Amino acid sequence: MRKAIKMIALFSLPLCVACGGGSKELVNEMPTTVNLLYPTQNLLCIDNNISFDWSDATDPNGDNISYKVEISKNRELTNIVKAQTISTSQSTITLEKGVAYYWRVIAVDNKGKQGEPSSVFAFYTKAEGESNIAPFTAELVKPADEIKVDGLIVTLEWKGADSNTGDTLTYDVYFGEDVTPITLKEEGISTTSVEVTVESGKTYYWKVNTIDNTGAKSIGQVWSFTVN
Repeated sequence: MRKAIKMIALFSLPLCVACGGGSKELVNEMPTTVNLLYPTQNLLCIDNNISFDWSDATDPNGDNISYKVEISKNRELTNIVKAQTISTSQSTITLEKGVAYYWRVIAVDNKGKQGEPSSVFAFYTKAEGESNIAPFTAELVKPADEIKVDGLIVTLEWKGADSNTGDTLTYDVYFGEDVTPITLKEEGISTTSVEVTVESGKTYYWKVNTIDNTGAKSIGQVWSFTVN
């Protein structure tokens, strides 16, 4: 009798293993981030019919990939003027002349999973007969927007650029507790960083206006941070 019970147990074991070994559902991973190739960062485009180009993305699951191209008139890409989703890594788009643009690309798989957005590149489409061009808006370096920071002295840092590469740039820095900063912290400086004294528990707002040597000015985006 005991031998018969053992045989029943042995024969039933594979069945139990089969019942409990169900396959796991494959996790859909996001595609890789693309690199922008053209127009390059801070490029002055003589022609406004532009062939945008970027690197191919890959997908860990082998899914088909499309690309979401976004072109904006501001660096934070809240003012999108052109957007398209295509299956190739190149697209020719006609834009207005005499405008500073900012662009990025996001890879998307065929299940709708988006990759991390690419870097944002700036470029300018030159207008007919235009001799001087306003600089690009300042690009944030640190602290990251809406981040929490430690310490009572914070270094504000940014990047400036102009498609007229021979221009000299200066900066007006506005800083304070107002959501729209109106207090001029520094005026006409040529450096791209300043130190500010802050208080624990407060939120601060700041922006940088960029001016070239002819007086052409670009108004910066407002950034913020909170002190722990």
